[in-house]
Amino acid sequence: MSRVQLALNVPDLDASVEFYSKLFGVTPAKRRPGYANFALTEPPLKLVLIEGEAGQETRLDHLGVEVTSTEQVAAATGRLKEAGLATFEENDTSCCYALQDKVWVHGPGKEPWEVYVVKADADQMGKSEVLSGSACCTDPVATAPAGAATGCACGD
Repeated sequence: MSRVQLALNVPDLDASVEFYSKLFGVTPAKRRPGYANFALTEPPLKLVLIEGEAGQETRLDHLGVEVTSTEQVAAATGRLKEAGLATFEENDTSCCYALQDKVWVHGPGKEPWEVYVVKADADQMGKSEVLSGSACCTDPVATAPAGAATGCACGD
């Protein structure tokens, strides 16, 4: 099953978790310091909440499509390249308290999209200390200085 991902940068994580729990009638699938996600089946949505600065307005962090296998990420990468889109690949990257493979592209308004698979949850790997961090859950191409190497800086 694939589902759309919406990642929001929120000023008050606790208030946002409370609101979205009421809106969708479920509790978060994962909750860590500065991070929460809701894995909904109806509608098929992965809602990611990343704690930002207090007082800021909630804003879009990035969009994505969660798939179920590395092969699907590779197929999406090939399809996107063949369509002439600039791609950035991250394999075996620690992000959002999980090990992931992903590919990034940008829409015409520079909105970042990722196609990704969660290969293992940090808890399954015995690494619950893997940090979320906005640098990790944010489009690495958009946040890197011009000409710099990009990649997830979250840790192992």
